[in-house]
Amino acid sequence: MLQKISFKNSSNPNITMSALINFPEGFDESKKYPAIVVTHPGGGVKEQTAGLYAQKMAAETGFITIATDASYQGESGGEPRQLENPYIRTEDISAVIDYLTTLTYVDKDTIGAMGICAGAGYTANAAINDRRIKAVGTISAVNIGSMFRNGWENTIKSADAIPSLEAGSNARNLEANGSDIVTFALAPLKKEDAPNPELLEAWEYYHTQRCEYPTAPGFATSRSLTQIISYDAFNMAEDFLTQPLQIVAGSLAGSKWMSQDLYNRAASKNKKFHIVEGSNHMKLYDVPQYVDEAVSVLAPFFKENLEEVQDSKKPTS
Repeated sequence: MLQKISFKNSSNPNITMSALINFPEGFDESKKYPAIVVTHPGGGVKEQTAGLYAQKMAAETGFITIATDASYQGESGGEPRQLENPYIRTEDISAVIDYLTTLTYVDKDTIGAMGICAGAGYTANAAINDRRIKAVGTISAVNIGSMFRNGWENTIKSADAIPSLEAGSNARNLEANGSDIVTFALAPLKKEDAPNPELLEAWEYYHTQRCEYPTAPGFATSRSLTQIISYDAFNMAEDFLTQPLQIVAGSLAGSKWMSQDLYNRAASKNKKFHIVEGSNHMKLYDVPQYVDEAVSVLAPFFKENLEEVQDSKKPTS
């Protein structure tokens, strides 16, 4: 059962979050269920890959799952529209958990989190900061700061990203002095803008019938660059990312190095890296055979680790 809901963002009560919540088959409101928060990619919305994974994970695990639109994006509130501030995106995940803890049918001690692309990076960062997250899953993980500093395939020096910082700073100047909001493309807006076949598929996903959605225009505010460039989604993972971690990435993904970086840096003693052979970054968004393989890995991972937490709370005879 799928329900569209809205709730106040506890981190910013002026913003109302829009979400899709999935209930497992045979849902009984008098019981308490584990829950999984699913976070969408940069430029995405809940009706795309995040909603797809949330729906499949609810069916496979028997848990509650929730996919939300980020603050300033989709059907969630906030101005300026399409702000992609990574610190806010990370804090949104904790705000969703705040909301879940108010639901009588959610076991607040057994909440997991997963994300796709930049949403996976934000999820890892949220887990570093928020101990209520008991298990972490990532799909085609992107550390959005690393991507903008170092490029899709890690071929650029971080210091060479200074012009992007300058572009963000200049955008803020312009807007402070009456300009319209300045934007940049998060994924290619036109077919001819794609620099390689993998990112051509990103254009196809967001801007053709494959998965285009009216609330996902595919660009972000340029002022966001002043936060993105220096952001590290895996900051202090070596010390604080101790939760069980399941990483999923395509064998052909140009972004795979970011999943490897997360795996290498995470302090978790229970961490696994599953490679989906034949998939690139984008195919894990919606191509059935690759999505189903990812779910076949992530569903038992969350069941094992969240149900273990539930079992540990039961009184012993």
